[in-house]
Amino acid sequence: MTQNAFDVKRRFIIKLGTALHTFGTPAYRLEAHLRKVASTIGLQGSFMVTPTMLTFVLWQPGPEEDDDNQQESTHIVRVKPGEIDLGSLARTNELVEQVLQQEMNLPQALARLKEIQQKPNPYHQIWVALAFVSSGGAFAMLMSSNWDTTLWAGVLSLVVYYLTARAERSRRISESLEPLVAIITAFLAMAVATFEPNVNVSVVVLSAIIIFIPGLSLTMALSELASRELVSGTARIMDASMVMFKLYFGAVLGMSLGAMAWGPAYPPEVFNMPIWGKWCAVMLLSSGLAVVFKVRKKDIIWGVIAGLLAFSASSLGSHYLGEALGPFVGAFAVGVYGNLYASIRKSPTSVVLLPGIILLVPGSKAYISLNSMVLGEAIVNVPNLGSQTFLIFMSLVAGLVFANVAIPPKSTL
Repeated sequence: MTQNAFDVKRRFIIKLGTALHTFGTPAYRLEAHLRKVASTIGLQGSFMVTPTMLTFVLWQPGPEEDDDNQQESTHIVRVKPGEIDLGSLARTNELVEQVLQQEMNLPQALARLKEIQQKPNPYHQIWVALAFVSSGGAFAMLMSSNWDTTLWAGVLSLVVYYLTARAERSRRISESLEPLVAIITAFLAMAVATFEPNVNVSVVVLSAIIIFIPGLSLTMALSELASRELVSGTARIMDASMVMFKLYFGAVLGMSLGAMAWGPAYPPEVFNMPIWGKWCAVMLLSSGLAVVFKVRKKDIIWGVIAGLLAFSASSLGSHYLGEALGPFVGAFAVGVYGNLYASIRKSPTSVVLLPGIILLVPGSKAYISLNSMVLGEAIVNVPNLGSQTFLIFMSLVAGLVFANVAIPPKSTL
């Protein structure tokens, strides 16, 4: 292999790995995918992926006696933790398949990869704002909140969207985004409670900031640890924990400032959301998250099906196995569905896996546990919440592992 050909292949692998990391690909999936692609285009590679750094070691295989003349390259990239972009992930997967099937050469692939990275959000900002509203309101419905709480959770989600959009253009807001959205949301929720006594302030705040609750990150971290990606998994757990702490601190500070300005708020009477309301909430939440995760329009329906499957399987499992082990059934069902989807549609498993799993992750329960531990106040009445949250995380990881055993994944993404 000529030096120029080796350089082109090396550059493609590095650009591909950096792009997939930007789109929020977990370490164990990214490393496996890069090894597969490198092997297919005639290189051998060793990769180390963490939330903040990518290390590439690539070499051209050859006779063992000719080790001194082998072409080798080591490259280290400093990166920021990627945000989930399932649409770009699917487009990149199609690009890689075209390269592996020799329908596109590497220079063309590099140009196409750059286009994908620079592609603007496929959804108009109005749709993104509506996605935030539907996600916040739908989560409040899943928490069995009354209709006043659900309405104001959706309204205050608009404030969260505005701050998130501003953060894209302001470095100062971006660096303090998590505590800032929690402070402002909590302060406004306390103001609302002064003239709407039926509003549950804690649930409104939690629902409005649910997009930022790192339940999915915690589940991904545990999955990485289960796959022996110890460095990446540990780093991701610490990052998710710090995000949770910043959100919780902001919420407590905002409610304290609100109590000083508006007076204390009292929790309303218990309200049981009808079952049809929860099913509607699952559809709204799945659709909203599809827009937030920039899922391609043609894939949204598959993501909504994943959400409905996760909720129904988890509910059935909870009925027979208990609240803590029910998500195991949900994760197993979604994992099998995702692997079948990848085989039939030739698309990454993550496109439907993440929208389904996010309905099961106990990020909100981790937040509620933190509130109970620090303030001794229960946002919702759930016995043994701390141990239950831990068991749910373990159930999700186990469900995904067993799903991969039952139906081996065809896609490494």
